[in-house]
Amino acid sequence: MKAKKIVIIGAGTGGLVAANKLRRLLSNEHEIIVIDQTSIHSFAPSFLWVMVGTRTLNQITRPIRNLLRPNIEFIQASVQNIDLSKRAVATERAGITFDYLVIASGAEPAFDSIPGYDDSVETFFTAEGSKRLFDSLRNFGGGKTALAWLTPYKCPGAPHEGAMLIADFLRRKRKLENFEIHLFTPESQPLPVAGPKLGDMVREVLESRGIIYHPSFKLTSVDSSNKMLTFESNPDFHYDMLVLIPPHRGARFVQDSGLANAAGWISVDRNTLATPHENVYAIGDVTAINLLGRWKPDVPLMLPKAGVFAHSQALTVAKRIAGEISGNAVEEQFCGDGFCMLEAGEDLAGFAYGNFFAEPSPDVRLKKIGRSWHLGKVLFEKWWLAPYGFRKSLLESAIATGGKILGVPVKL
Repeated sequence: MKAKKIVIIGAGTGGLVAANKLRRLLSNEHEIIVIDQTSIHSFAPSFLWVMVGTRTLNQITRPIRNLLRPNIEFIQASVQNIDLSKRAVATERAGITFDYLVIASGAEPAFDSIPGYDDSVETFFTAEGSKRLFDSLRNFGGGKTALAWLTPYKCPGAPHEGAMLIADFLRRKRKLENFEIHLFTPESQPLPVAGPKLGDMVREVLESRGIIYHPSFKLTSVDSSNKMLTFESNPDFHYDMLVLIPPHRGARFVQDSGLANAAGWISVDRNTLATPHENVYAIGDVTAINLLGRWKPDVPLMLPKAGVFAHSQALTVAKRIAGEISGNAVEEQFCGDGFCMLEAGEDLAGFAYGNFFAEPSPDVRLKKIGRSWHLGKVLFEKWWLAPYGFRKSLLESAIATGGKILGVPVKL
């Protein structure tokens, strides 16, 4: 059997899972290379906790090398182009040929696409942004806080979680009474891809926490000097603090390589994650997978951009590639199942789960809000950030000790 070289672009959720699974399934004669422009992995779901001071950036970042199995090569470099005819990835350091390519480059914030945006606007969608927002919340004197966003964006539940955590922080930690939280979304309901039933449930949770919800408000510009938001076909809004969830786009090299559609995403087979190019796959946020919802007939919805899907897709692709290399065909398919722990403040969370490929429409439900789902999210964070060799023992220890990590109670 001829040795194969598998190149993975991106060391986010999908890239790390794909690389580690491939290394476990394939002998060391087969080369696995991970490329990322940074050497540090930040656990993005915990940016929300950095925002309210229950985490520091040091607690939620790790060297990428520590999260990879042995015998996986890691290259820190920016990808410039993919030459499909030559089966090569060009970086600023060197060209790297491949037999198999997995593109897991994710999606990047496009703040510059919002008219009027400047650095005075807060966000929790970047590591440094979440750290700065914590300082701003500690010094906030009260008034109207606006959370607004444009589509597409990563993690559909994050804006709603952010609103509830900010409200909880101002109410419990700051003891403020003179504040309002306003949530402005261009969408007609919370989490529209999951259907109206789940949307109504999330909206009830928001309102129970005093959050004022504004659906179908499409942001057109920001005037930070006058603290004003302008919307399409809706009145302007004056704010005292603005938290912006930026729209996202694919990496430039994806578009320059001719792999992306007009919207900047890579279209893939939704079951196998294969692109139209031989032995080239794409997983996670960079992909475009259409859904069709019965509550919006003939209007295509997109599979949400979320780490849980990147994780599952990475396992599917790794098993298919390893099976093909070893000569044992694997019919593994991505099934469209997904879940999310939805933080609600007060150390509580809900649990949304379901099949996004269900027919005639996605079947997604929300479990009752409680402390157990919040603890589950904490446990997953601890497991994910542990050095690869300790992950299994860490999870087993947590289970065996009834919610403790190495003997320490898991709590914020």
